[in-house]
Amino acid sequence: MWTNRNVWIVLAGEFIASLGLWMSIIANLEFMQKHVPSDFMKSLILFTGLLAGVLVGPLAGRVIDANKKKTILIYSGIGRLISVCFMFVALAFDSVLWMIMFAVFLQISAAFTLPALQALIPQIVAEKDLITLNGVNMNASTVARILGTAAAGSLLMVVDLYTLYMASFVAYVLLLVSTMLLRVDETKKEDSNKLHGSKGSFKEVIPMLKSMPVATMALIISIVPLLFIGAFNLMVINISEMHQSSEIKGALYAVEGVCFIVAAFLVRYLSGNGNLLNRLYLFSVMIAISQFMLLFADYAWVALASFGLFGFAAGCYFPLLSTYFQTTIPKEYHGRFFSFRSMIDRVMFQVVLLTVGLLLDTIGLQYMAGIFGALSLVLILLSMLRFTQEKQVQTAVSTEQAQSQ
Repeated sequence: MWTNRNVWIVLAGEFIASLGLWMSIIANLEFMQKHVPSDFMKSLILFTGLLAGVLVGPLAGRVIDANKKKTILIYSGIGRLISVCFMFVALAFDSVLWMIMFAVFLQISAAFTLPALQALIPQIVAEKDLITLNGVNMNASTVARILGTAAAGSLLMVVDLYTLYMASFVAYVLLLVSTMLLRVDETKKEDSNKLHGSKGSFKEVIPMLKSMPVATMALIISIVPLLFIGAFNLMVINISEMHQSSEIKGALYAVEGVCFIVAAFLVRYLSGNGNLLNRLYLFSVMIAISQFMLLFADYAWVALASFGLFGFAAGCYFPLLSTYFQTTIPKEYHGRFFSFRSMIDRVMFQVVLLTVGLLLDTIGLQYMAGIFGALSLVLILLSMLRFTQEKQVQTAVSTEQAQSQ
């Protein structure tokens, strides 16, 4: 796998793109702090961008399945460059409206980029290498997030926002160039959609999932890590206030990030050759345990251990989940399915974020952690029960077929 030039191009592109993204995110927060005094208005601006990404999801799925993935990535890369240009206008006129345009275009580009990349990865490596590449790809993004936020925070003390956005623009130019260097054979088989009874409609994802209940179960338990991720930043702030320590913020981020990176490198060995869905259940339970541990967040070492356990479990979980979908979902549905999944993640993230804000104000961190942990276990148990029932049905059908023969 490591001699495959496409693998290095994808990893370099993911690192560069994430670096540019997080530098622009820090710059956005600084711009809003200067021009948007209301926290509610700030949240609305962020929500507007995410909503645009959700609304364009069905179109993105259809377009990705009907066209070459490399072409989609190139056009979405151009979209990222256009979005940063809107931010240059916003800086020139101190205009929040142009910043909203930036957020909308960036999220629309992401709605095409992420599903297209997920659909492209199985075409550049063998199935046995999918877990490794998905894990390393997530590590590239995580390291870029750490470096990008640190660099942006440091640069803000010595340069203006224009320079920071220019650095982001240069990163997106490099991403576009690296994407053009990809060499992937995406020759579409004639009448492929007809052979599979597909008309290219986004609505076809729903009956496809109904015919694959195991994939639906994997989607259900994918909510479990989102309960932690959606609450992540607010929990860090709450724990910091609980211990009257600003240093613990950095410690929580560092522990989670390091454990995530280590797990993503080890995931192939930890997963072995067993059933991917069983491994997903295992790491989901570990995430639920990390949530329950925050019942004792008044002990600093327990809070750190909770974030470390979550980072390790999530670092294993997400590469396995991506691999599971890439190998289980028929390739002709990849674009639409990954767009559908991205829409679910975006909506769930917003729901969790709003719920966390309400619960932290009303019942506090520890009770909220208990509720989220219990909800995670319920989702896992329901999914496992449905999985057991499905296996029993398949066994009964196989037995009947054997007896009839």
